Amino acid sequence: MLNSDTGHTRRRMLGAGLAALTLGGCGVLDDDPQPPSTPDPLQPLADEALALAAAYDRTAASLPALATRLTPLAQDHRAHAAELAQVTGRTPAASISAPASAAAAGGSATDPATAVAALRAAEQTAAKNAVTACATTTAERAGLVGSIAACRATHVEALR
Repeated sequence: MLNSDTGHTRRRMLGAGLAALTLGGCGVLDDDPQPPSTPDPLQPLADEALALAAAYDRTAASLPALATRLTPLAQDHRAHAAELAQVTGRTPAASISAPASAAAAGGSATDPATAVAALRAAEQTAAKNAVTACATTTAERAGLVGSIAACRATHVEALR
């Protein structure tokens, strides 16, 4: 039936109303901001890698006699962080809330044995974290995370 005032039929008006409701339900007409995306489950692993690298750097700076031994281990962790950033599409957090063990590792130790023991403890924790992440990640990411876990376990042994 044609509406004499506007020239539209009832069917067209109902169709237009239904289309508007559908678009509104899809969020097309909403002005609300999208909720923040969930953090990638591998982001903590990347942040931990940078925290470990920083702990090695601090120890090497405060105990230069250990620098030759510790610098390659720090470089490994930076490489892990870079690979994880590439996989996750995110850069590791600039201000890391580092795990207590990694933050404390080598912080103010003046005795080489104490500093190495602190780094070894941090590596042990980090290796466990990587194993857990490997067991819970996707098949596509498991190879990378598994190699990080293996490298961290190797670091534990290198620090004996």
